[in-house]
Parts: sequence; structure tokens; C-alpha cells
Amino acid sequence: MTTMNEEVFSKENVFGKGQANTAYAQYFIGESFLNPLTSAGSPAVGLANVTFEPGCRNNWHIHHADKGGGQILICTAGEGWYQEEGKEAVSLVPGTVITIPANVKHWHGAKADSWFSHIAMDVPGENAQNEWCEPVTDEEYAKLG
Repeated sequence: MTTMNEEVFSKENVFGKGQANTAYAQYFIGESFLNPLTSAGSPAVGLANVTFEPGCRNNWHIHHADKGGGQILICTAGEGWYQEEGKEAVSLVPGTVITIPANVKHWHGAKADSWFSHIAMDVPGENAQNEWCEPVTDEEYAKLG
């Protein structure tokens, strides 16, 4: 369900909006928020609820790993987009689970008319590291409707 109303969205966003995502703001178009659900390093799997204001999206990026690795997105509130390089974008709604293999270039974010949240889980891997790439252009994003 798309929602532009932040108050209505906040009631649906069961894991909470969290704080402004200033540490990664340079890799986002628009404002995002981060609510860590686990502590860094304990357990080995990091979980965070990431919230995007309407129209917000992250840059293209890659979760590199020699073995294992990648990311899992569990959509919890609002509506968003996920796209792998060279493929059509996928509409995200609460309950959608996206498994992103290591070394796949992709981006994700809110639809233009909706707040959006997902739980992001980094899959442990050998020599795992993230590479942030170019922004998703306004032209690319506008084509999604």
C-alpha cells in the first residue's frame, strides 16, 4: 500500500524509522533512516530496518565476497523498488523477500509516492565488502512510474 502520509506509515512500520542515515547519506538520493536491530559483531549477522522517504533510493552498489556474502531484504511497510543491473525493476510490498547474491550490482528504494521500509540483512562471507557505485539517475527512476 503506497502512503505519502508519514504518520500513517509510522503506524505500519513495526520496526521503527530510527535515526537519519547520515553515515551513508552520500550514497542516497533523498533522505533515509536507519534503525539497527542487532549490535555490530553480535550476532555475526547484522540486521537493520532501513526507511526511505518517498522517492529516496540508494546508489547502485555491489556486496562483494569471495565466498558466501550478499544481502537479504525483507520488505515490511510501504512500497519500493529493487533492480539488478540489466534486469527489470521489481515492485516491493510488505512481505516481499529479495535475496541478492554476492557480486551482483543493484539498487533499492522507495517508490515516488510512498514511504518504504525493509529489513536489510548482510549475509556473512569471506572477504566481504561493499562497493558503492553511481547514483540511479532521475531518468532511470522516472521510467519506473
